[in-house]
Amino acid sequence: MASVAIEEVKKQFGETAVLHGVSIDIPDGSFTVLVGPSGCGKSTLLRMIAGLEHISGGEIRIGDKRVNDVLPKERDIAMVFQNYALYPHMTVRQNMAFALELAKQDKATIDRKVARAAEILALGSLLDRYPRQLSGGQRQRVAMGRAIVRDPQVFLFDEPLSNLDAKLRVAMRAEIKELHQRLKTTSIYVTHDQIEAMTMGDKIVVMRDGRIEQAGNPLELYDRPANQFVAGFIGSPAMNFLRGTLRRSGGTAQVELSNGTRLDAPVGSGGADGQAVVFGTRPEHLALADAGGIAAQVVVMEPTGMDTFVACRHGSEEFSAVFRERHDFAPGTTIHLQPDLQRAHLFDAGTGQRLAA
Repeated sequence: MASVAIEEVKKQFGETAVLHGVSIDIPDGSFTVLVGPSGCGKSTLLRMIAGLEHISGGEIRIGDKRVNDVLPKERDIAMVFQNYALYPHMTVRQNMAFALELAKQDKATIDRKVARAAEILALGSLLDRYPRQLSGGQRQRVAMGRAIVRDPQVFLFDEPLSNLDAKLRVAMRAEIKELHQRLKTTSIYVTHDQIEAMTMGDKIVVMRDGRIEQAGNPLELYDRPANQFVAGFIGSPAMNFLRGTLRRSGGTAQVELSNGTRLDAPVGSGGADGQAVVFGTRPEHLALADAGGIAAQVVVMEPTGMDTFVACRHGSEEFSAVFRERHDFAPGTTIHLQPDLQRAHLFDAGTGQRLAA
Protein backbone atom coordinates (compact mmCIF):
# COMPACT_ATOMS: atom_id res chain seq x y z
CA MET A 1 0.00 0.00 0.00
CA ALA A 2 1.05 3.61 -0.50
CA SER A 3 -0.15 7.19 -0.27
CA VAL A 4 -0.63 9.25 -3.43
CA ALA A 5 0.41 12.90 -3.59
CA ILE A 6 -0.82 15.12 -6.44
CA GLU A 7 0.87 18.53 -6.43
CA GLU A 8 -0.10 21.39 -8.74
CA VAL A 9 -0.82 18.96 -11.57
CA LYS A 10 -1.75 20.52 -14.91
CA LYS A 11 -2.92 19.04 -18.19
CA GLN A 12 -3.18 20.64 -21.60
CA PHE A 13 -4.38 19.21 -24.89
CA GLY A 14 -2.80 21.60 -27.37
CA GLU A 15 -3.92 25.08 -26.36
CA THR A 16 -6.80 23.76 -24.22
CA ALA A 17 -6.16 23.56 -20.47
CA VAL A 18 -8.04 20.66 -18.85
CA LEU A 19 -6.50 20.68 -15.34
CA HIS A 20 -5.40 23.92 -13.70
CA GLY A 21 -2.96 23.06 -10.91
CA VAL A 22 -4.76 20.32 -8.96
CA SER A 23 -3.38 19.31 -5.55
CA ILE A 24 -4.69 16.34 -3.54
CA ASP A 25 -3.18 14.30 -0.70
CA ILE A 26 -4.54 10.75 -0.68
CA PRO A 27 -3.59 8.93 2.55
CA ASP A 28 -2.32 5.36 2.58
CA GLY A 29 -5.23 2.92 2.78
CA SER A 30 -7.94 5.50 2.10
CA PHE A 31 -10.83 5.30 -0.37
CA THR A 32 -10.88 8.63 -2.20
CA VAL A 33 -13.60 9.51 -4.70
CA LEU A 34 -13.14 12.07 -7.49
CA VAL A 35 -16.60 13.33 -8.39
CA GLY A 36 -17.93 16.01 -10.69
CA PRO A 37 -19.92 16.61 -13.87
CA SER A 38 -18.82 15.27 -17.25
CA GLY A 39 -15.80 17.15 -18.59
CA CYS A 40 -14.51 18.32 -15.20
CA GLY A 41 -11.18 16.48 -15.64
CA LYS A 42 -11.60 13.66 -13.11
CA SER A 43 -11.00 10.76 -15.55
CA THR A 44 -8.08 12.62 -17.11
CA LEU A 45 -6.52 12.98 -13.66
CA LEU A 46 -7.03 9.27 -12.95
CA ARG A 47 -5.36 8.37 -16.26
CA MET A 48 -2.43 10.62 -15.37
CA ILE A 49 -2.01 8.76 -12.06
CA ALA A 50 -2.07 5.51 -14.04
CA GLY A 51 0.48 6.82 -16.53
CA LEU A 52 -1.92 6.66 -19.48
CA GLU A 53 -1.80 10.45 -20.00
CA HIS A 54 1.25 12.73 -20.05
CA ILE A 55 1.56 15.26 -17.21
CA SER A 56 1.86 18.83 -18.52
CA GLY A 57 2.96 20.28 -15.18
CA GLY A 58 3.26 19.50 -11.49
CA GLU A 59 4.15 16.24 -9.80
CA ILE A 60 2.54 12.91 -8.89
CA ARG A 61 4.09 10.64 -6.26
CA ILE A 62 3.05 7.12 -5.31
CA GLY A 63 4.59 6.45 -1.93
CA ASP A 64 8.00 8.10 -1.99
CA LYS A 65 8.43 7.64 -5.74
CA ARG A 66 7.95 10.43 -8.26
CA VAL A 67 6.11 8.78 -11.17
CA ASN A 68 5.76 11.57 -13.74
CA ASP A 69 7.95 9.72 -16.24
CA VAL A 70 7.50 6.16 -14.95
CA LEU A 71 5.86 3.64 -17.31
CA PRO A 72 2.36 2.46 -16.31
CA LYS A 73 3.53 -1.14 -15.77
CA GLU A 74 6.17 0.07 -13.30
CA ARG A 75 3.84 2.17 -11.13
CA ASP A 76 2.46 -0.80 -9.16
CA ILE A 77 -1.15 0.19 -9.74
CA ALA A 78 -4.16 -1.77 -10.99
CA MET A 79 -7.02 -0.17 -12.90
CA VAL A 80 -10.66 -1.26 -13.19
CA PHE A 81 -12.34 0.19 -16.28
CA GLN A 82 -15.93 1.15 -17.07
CA ASN A 83 -16.22 -1.38 -19.91
CA TYR A 84 -14.63 -4.31 -17.97
CA ALA A 85 -11.90 -4.74 -20.68
CA LEU A 86 -11.95 -8.55 -20.44
CA TYR A 87 -10.42 -10.77 -23.11
CA PRO A 88 -13.42 -12.51 -24.73
CA HIS A 89 -11.44 -15.59 -25.83
CA MET A 90 -10.13 -16.28 -22.32
CA THR A 91 -11.93 -17.91 -19.39
CA VAL A 92 -12.39 -16.09 -16.10
CA ARG A 93 -9.37 -17.94 -14.72
CA GLN A 94 -7.22 -17.00 -17.73
CA ASN A 95 -8.32 -13.37 -17.60
CA MET A 96 -7.33 -13.11 -13.95
CA ALA A 97 -4.03 -14.92 -14.45
CA PHE A 98 -2.89 -13.12 -17.60
CA ALA A 99 -1.02 -10.21 -15.97
CA LEU A 100 0.76 -12.60 -13.62
CA GLU A 101 1.83 -14.77 -16.55
CA LEU A 102 3.23 -11.72 -18.32
CA ALA A 103 5.20 -10.99 -15.15
CA LYS A 104 6.58 -14.56 -15.44
CA GLN A 105 5.36 -15.66 -12.02
CA ASP A 106 5.39 -19.41 -11.39
CA LYS A 107 2.24 -21.50 -11.82
CA ALA A 108 1.83 -22.26 -8.11
CA THR A 109 1.89 -18.56 -7.22
CA ILE A 110 -0.55 -17.71 -10.02
CA ASP A 111 -2.97 -20.45 -8.96
CA ARG A 112 -2.81 -19.32 -5.34
CA LYS A 113 -3.46 -15.65 -6.17
CA VAL A 114 -6.31 -16.45 -8.58
CA ALA A 115 -7.92 -18.77 -6.03
CA ARG A 116 -7.68 -16.10 -3.32
CA ALA A 117 -9.25 -13.42 -5.54
CA ALA A 118 -11.98 -15.83 -6.66
CA GLU A 119 -12.80 -16.61 -3.03
CA ILE A 120 -12.96 -12.92 -2.07
CA LEU A 121 -15.29 -12.12 -4.99
CA ALA A 122 -17.35 -15.36 -4.97
CA LEU A 123 -16.12 -16.30 -8.46
CA GLY A 124 -15.05 -19.86 -7.67
CA SER A 125 -17.89 -21.49 -9.65
CA LEU A 126 -17.29 -19.22 -12.67
CA LEU A 127 -13.57 -19.72 -13.27
CA ASP A 128 -14.06 -21.85 -16.38
CA ARG A 129 -16.67 -19.64 -18.02
CA TYR A 130 -16.06 -17.06 -20.75
CA PRO A 131 -17.07 -13.38 -20.41
CA ARG A 132 -20.01 -13.86 -22.81
CA GLN A 133 -21.48 -16.38 -20.33
CA LEU A 134 -21.48 -13.85 -17.45
CA SER A 135 -23.85 -11.11 -16.34
CA GLY A 136 -22.69 -7.49 -16.17
CA GLY A 137 -22.14 -7.70 -12.42
CA GLN A 138 -20.13 -10.92 -12.76
CA ARG A 139 -17.96 -9.38 -15.48
CA GLN A 140 -17.23 -6.41 -13.25
CA ARG A 141 -16.25 -8.75 -10.42
CA VAL A 142 -13.86 -10.52 -12.80
CA ALA A 143 -12.36 -7.14 -13.72
CA MET A 144 -11.85 -6.44 -10.01
CA GLY A 145 -10.40 -9.92 -9.53
CA ARG A 146 -7.87 -9.25 -12.27
CA ALA A 147 -6.80 -6.16 -10.32
CA ILE A 148 -6.69 -7.94 -6.95
CA VAL A 149 -4.34 -10.72 -8.08
CA ARG A 150 -1.67 -8.15 -8.86
CA ASP A 151 -1.67 -7.03 -5.18
CA PRO A 152 -0.90 -3.42 -6.19
CA GLN A 153 -0.07 -0.43 -4.04
CA VAL A 154 -3.06 1.50 -5.47
CA PHE A 155 -6.40 0.55 -7.06
CA LEU A 156 -7.82 2.95 -9.67
CA PHE A 157 -11.53 2.71 -10.56
CA ASP A 158 -12.80 4.58 -13.64
CA GLU A 159 -16.62 4.74 -13.36
CA PRO A 160 -16.81 0.93 -12.99
CA LEU A 161 -20.57 0.78 -12.29
CA SER A 162 -21.97 3.08 -14.97
CA ASN A 163 -22.86 0.22 -17.33
CA LEU A 164 -24.92 -1.64 -14.71
CA ASP A 165 -28.63 -1.29 -13.98
CA ALA A 166 -29.74 0.63 -10.89
CA LYS A 167 -30.33 -2.36 -8.59
CA LEU A 168 -27.03 -3.99 -9.51
CA ARG A 169 -25.16 -0.70 -9.02
CA VAL A 170 -26.37 -0.58 -5.42
CA ALA A 171 -25.22 -4.15 -4.81
CA MET A 172 -21.83 -3.57 -6.45
CA ARG A 173 -21.30 -0.39 -4.43
CA ALA A 174 -21.52 -2.46 -1.28
CA GLU A 175 -19.21 -5.14 -2.74
CA ILE A 176 -16.50 -2.64 -3.66
CA LYS A 177 -16.72 -0.95 -0.26
CA GLU A 178 -16.51 -4.30 1.54
CA LEU A 179 -13.58 -5.27 -0.68
CA HIS A 180 -11.72 -2.13 0.35
CA GLN A 181 -12.42 -2.77 4.02
CA ARG A 182 -10.90 -6.25 3.67
CA LEU A 183 -7.86 -5.36 1.56
CA LYS A 184 -7.23 -1.84 2.92
CA THR A 185 -5.44 -0.93 -0.32
CA THR A 186 -5.33 2.76 -1.27
CA SER A 187 -8.16 3.30 -3.76
CA ILE A 188 -9.03 6.20 -6.07
CA TYR A 189 -12.51 6.03 -7.57
CA VAL A 190 -13.92 8.26 -10.33
CA THR A 191 -17.66 8.79 -10.75
CA HIS A 192 -20.16 11.46 -11.79
CA ASP A 193 -22.75 9.91 -9.42
CA GLN A 194 -22.75 11.79 -6.12
CA ILE A 195 -24.70 8.99 -4.40
CA GLU A 196 -21.81 6.62 -5.19
CA ALA A 197 -19.40 9.24 -3.87
CA MET A 198 -21.33 9.77 -0.62
CA THR A 199 -21.83 6.09 0.16
CA MET A 200 -18.41 4.75 -0.80
CA GLY A 201 -15.71 7.31 -0.12
CA ASP A 202 -14.07 8.27 3.15
CA LYS A 203 -12.77 11.31 1.28
CA ILE A 204 -14.54 13.09 -1.58
CA VAL A 205 -12.91 15.52 -4.00
CA VAL A 206 -15.47 17.63 -5.90
CA MET A 207 -14.15 18.89 -9.23
CA ARG A 208 -15.43 21.40 -11.78
CA ASP A 209 -13.76 22.71 -14.94
CA GLY A 210 -10.38 21.24 -14.04
CA ARG A 211 -10.27 22.66 -10.53
CA ILE A 212 -11.06 21.36 -7.05
CA GLU A 213 -14.10 23.01 -5.50
CA GLN A 214 -13.87 21.23 -2.13
CA ALA A 215 -12.36 18.11 -0.55
CA GLY A 216 -13.39 16.42 2.69
CA ASN A 217 -15.35 13.57 4.20
CA PRO A 218 -18.89 13.00 2.86
CA LEU A 219 -20.83 14.56 5.75
CA GLU A 220 -18.50 17.57 5.88
CA LEU A 221 -19.32 18.34 2.24
CA TYR A 222 -23.02 17.69 2.83
CA ASP A 223 -23.32 19.80 6.01
CA ARG A 224 -20.77 22.53 5.27
CA PRO A 225 -20.45 23.03 1.50
CA ALA A 226 -17.82 25.60 0.59
CA ASN A 227 -19.90 27.11 -2.19
CA GLN A 228 -23.16 26.93 -4.09
CA PHE A 229 -21.80 24.48 -6.67
CA VAL A 230 -20.84 21.88 -4.05
CA ALA A 231 -24.12 22.46 -2.20
CA GLY A 232 -26.11 21.80 -5.36
CA PHE A 233 -24.00 18.87 -6.55
CA ILE A 234 -23.83 16.88 -3.31
CA GLY A 235 -27.18 15.58 -2.09
CA SER A 236 -30.21 14.01 -3.77
CA PRO A 237 -32.68 15.62 -4.25
CA ALA A 238 -30.52 18.69 -4.77
CA MET A 239 -30.43 21.67 -2.43
CA ASN A 240 -33.01 24.40 -3.06
CA PHE A 241 -31.78 27.91 -3.89
CA LEU A 242 -33.84 31.09 -3.51
CA ARG A 243 -32.41 34.45 -4.55
CA GLY A 244 -32.84 37.47 -2.32
CA THR A 245 -31.25 40.41 -0.53
CA LEU A 246 -29.73 40.33 2.95
CA ARG A 247 -31.29 42.81 5.38
CA ARG A 248 -29.52 43.57 8.67
CA SER A 249 -31.05 45.81 11.31
CA GLY A 250 -30.60 46.08 15.07
CA GLY A 251 -28.69 42.82 15.41
CA THR A 252 -31.16 40.78 13.36
CA ALA A 253 -30.64 39.41 9.86
CA GLN A 254 -33.26 38.42 7.31
CA VAL A 255 -33.29 37.47 3.66
CA GLU A 256 -35.83 39.35 1.55
CA LEU A 257 -36.89 37.21 -1.41
CA SER A 258 -37.84 38.65 -4.80
CA ASN A 259 -41.58 38.74 -3.96
CA GLY A 260 -41.04 40.48 -0.61
CA THR A 261 -41.18 37.35 1.59
CA ARG A 262 -38.77 37.63 4.48
CA LEU A 263 -36.97 34.67 6.03
CA ASP A 264 -34.68 34.74 9.06
CA ALA A 265 -31.08 34.29 7.94
CA PRO A 266 -29.46 30.89 8.64
CA VAL A 267 -27.73 30.54 11.99
CA GLY A 268 -24.07 31.55 11.77
CA SER A 269 -24.32 33.18 8.36
CA GLY A 270 -22.32 36.26 7.39
CA GLY A 271 -22.83 38.91 4.73
CA ALA A 272 -23.47 42.66 4.68
CA ASP A 273 -26.72 44.60 4.67
CA GLY A 274 -28.05 44.97 1.12
CA GLN A 275 -25.87 42.17 -0.26
CA ALA A 276 -27.36 39.99 -3.02
CA VAL A 277 -27.50 36.47 -1.64
CA VAL A 278 -28.85 32.98 -2.29
CA PHE A 279 -30.72 31.20 0.50
CA GLY A 280 -30.01 27.44 0.39
CA THR A 281 -32.02 24.74 2.13
CA ARG A 282 -32.13 21.00 1.54
CA PRO A 283 -35.55 19.45 0.71
CA GLU A 284 -35.49 17.29 3.85
CA HIS A 285 -34.82 20.35 6.05
CA LEU A 286 -38.21 21.94 5.31
CA ALA A 287 -41.12 21.50 7.73
CA LEU A 288 -44.81 22.18 7.16
CA ALA A 289 -46.13 25.30 8.90
CA ASP A 290 -49.62 26.75 9.33
CA ALA A 291 -48.46 30.14 8.08
CA GLY A 292 -45.33 32.18 7.34
CA GLY A 293 -42.12 30.67 6.02
CA ILE A 294 -42.13 30.03 2.28
CA ALA A 295 -45.56 30.02 0.65
CA ALA A 296 -45.27 27.38 -2.06
CA GLN A 297 -47.62 26.13 -4.73
CA VAL A 298 -47.62 22.35 -5.13
CA VAL A 299 -46.75 21.25 -8.68
CA VAL A 300 -46.18 17.47 -8.44
CA MET A 301 -46.49 14.85 -5.69
CA GLU A 302 -44.27 11.75 -5.76
CA PRO A 303 -44.98 9.28 -2.93
CA THR A 304 -42.23 6.63 -2.68
CA GLY A 305 -43.59 4.71 0.29
CA MET A 306 -40.67 5.58 2.55
CA ASP A 307 -41.21 9.33 2.09
CA THR A 308 -43.10 11.91 0.04
CA PHE A 309 -41.39 14.13 -2.53
CA VAL A 310 -43.18 17.39 -3.34
CA ALA A 311 -42.14 19.61 -6.25
CA CYS A 312 -43.19 23.21 -5.55
CA ARG A 313 -43.00 26.68 -7.00
CA HIS A 314 -42.40 29.94 -5.14
CA GLY A 315 -43.04 32.79 -7.54
CA SER A 316 -40.91 32.00 -10.59
CA GLU A 317 -38.50 29.71 -8.69
CA GLU A 318 -38.87 25.95 -8.42
CA PHE A 319 -37.83 23.95 -5.39
CA SER A 320 -38.70 20.71 -3.60
CA ALA A 321 -39.53 19.30 -0.19
CA VAL A 322 -39.23 15.77 1.21
CA PHE A 323 -41.37 14.57 4.11
CA ARG A 324 -41.09 11.30 6.01
CA GLU A 325 -44.82 11.55 6.73
CA ARG A 326 -47.39 10.76 4.05
CA HIS A 327 -49.27 13.71 2.56
CA ASP A 328 -51.73 14.09 -0.27
CA PHE A 329 -51.61 17.67 -1.53
CA ALA A 330 -53.61 18.44 -4.64
CA PRO A 331 -51.66 20.19 -7.42
CA GLY A 332 -52.13 23.94 -7.12
CA THR A 333 -52.51 23.82 -3.33
CA THR A 334 -50.53 26.42 -1.39
CA ILE A 335 -48.48 25.07 1.51
CA HIS A 336 -46.19 26.89 3.93
CA LEU A 337 -42.67 25.56 4.47
CA GLN A 338 -40.36 26.55 7.30
CA PRO A 339 -36.61 25.96 6.73
CA ASP A 340 -34.42 24.59 9.51
CA LEU A 341 -32.18 27.61 10.12
CA GLN A 342 -29.54 25.47 11.86
CA ARG A 343 -29.02 23.58 8.60
CA ALA A 344 -29.70 26.26 5.99
CA HIS A 345 -26.95 28.20 4.19
CA LEU A 346 -26.37 31.62 2.73
CA PHE A 347 -24.28 32.11 -0.42
CA ASP A 348 -22.98 35.23 -2.15
CA ALA A 349 -25.06 35.65 -5.32
CA GLY A 350 -22.01 36.74 -7.34
CA THR A 351 -19.21 34.40 -6.28
CA GLY A 352 -21.32 31.49 -5.00
CA GLN A 353 -19.15 31.25 -1.86
CA ARG A 354 -20.89 30.31 1.41
CA LEU A 355 -21.22 33.29 3.73
CA ALA A 356 -20.15 32.31 7.24
CA ALA A 357 -19.85 34.71 10.15
